[in-house]
Amino acid sequence: MKTVTHVVVVTLVLAAVSLFIACGGKTQEKSARPAFPPAPVTVAVAEQASIPLQLNAIGNAQAYRAVQVKSMVDGQIQRVLFKQGDDVRAGQFLFQLDKRPFQAALDQAQGKLAQDEATAANSRTQAARDDALLKAGVLAPQEAQAQEAQAAAYTAAVQADKAAVETARVNLGYTDIRAPIGGRAGAILVNLGNLVKANDANALTTLNQISPIYVAFNIPEAQLPAVRAKAQRGLQVQAFVPNQAQPEVGTLSFIDNSVDQTTGTIKLMGTFRNQDRKLWPGEFFNVRLVTGVDPHAIVVPATAVQNGESGKYVYVVQPDTTAVMQPVTSSRTYRQLAVIDKGIQPGQRVIVDGQYRVIPNGKVQVVRTVPVTPGPQQMADNGPAAGDQQ
Repeated sequence: MKTVTHVVVVTLVLAAVSLFIACGGKTQEKSARPAFPPAPVTVAVAEQASIPLQLNAIGNAQAYRAVQVKSMVDGQIQRVLFKQGDDVRAGQFLFQLDKRPFQAALDQAQGKLAQDEATAANSRTQAARDDALLKAGVLAPQEAQAQEAQAAAYTAAVQADKAAVETARVNLGYTDIRAPIGGRAGAILVNLGNLVKANDANALTTLNQISPIYVAFNIPEAQLPAVRAKAQRGLQVQAFVPNQAQPEVGTLSFIDNSVDQTTGTIKLMGTFRNQDRKLWPGEFFNVRLVTGVDPHAIVVPATAVQNGESGKYVYVVQPDTTAVMQPVTSSRTYRQLAVIDKGIQPGQRVIVDGQYRVIPNGKVQVVRTVPVTPGPQQMADNGPAAGDQQ
């Protein structure tokens, strides 16, 4: 019985020794494993810079003045005195109607006027003669009064004839259709020989004044108070023409009198001189409204800002080269820069490249430090960068 007990004890001791050796080996193996190497990253140092306050939108160019050219009288097109697409000046002849019916009407009205003037003159002479006879007592008062009334009636007829002559003269003038404004002519919508009607629904052509020109755009209603507060000082509006290095510059000239309730936006318009005709009616552009400058904005490269489940954050590199996730608030971007409203102070190092290798609170290796603000060439205004907003 003792022998069996001894065997059991020995077996248990050997098992415990084996277990101890195995656990010790695992501990040694675990301690021998290498730690994660520092993640190679590129960083930038947060800076304070002067950043323009601006609103970006899509704008649409609209003619400064647009006129549909129509005929004021019925007639037949006899001459077309311009080419479609021409630049025309105010008062320039565009179309000419057949004048003959209108000239005949004028001649007829003038003939009727001459006839009635002669009759009226004779009637006045007769009235003066009757008045003398009345004073001499050889003519009844009723006859003198009747002659005076007839003379007055002929005088009124002469006035009506003069009005008819003036109407005929005006209608004759309407046969020469002139440009009411200077501008760019559109397509010619009638041909020689066409009959046209007075104030017809169909225009003969259209004229657009494009120098100056309007550019209309919409902004969110939340931005209206800031824009109105500064509009009296004259706000700059920039329109970015495709394939053009510099924007066209105008001035904010119109704020609509109501907000569009369906979109929550309000319409604004800028006026541009457009002397070189780079802005064309109906064309769409990227538009920027500059409302001021923030001289103390804290900026980091836009690539530093990441989006997480809890919002935006950046990785801040601590003095001991540890990367810490830092929640930030960033409401707008400018060019390649994110403007940080809250969460970062100037001088802090943030990771701008290599974030996917970083373990929060883990070590990093800074392989490169890049400047925050781009050089002058990169900052040139070649148009709103993607994501530029306020």
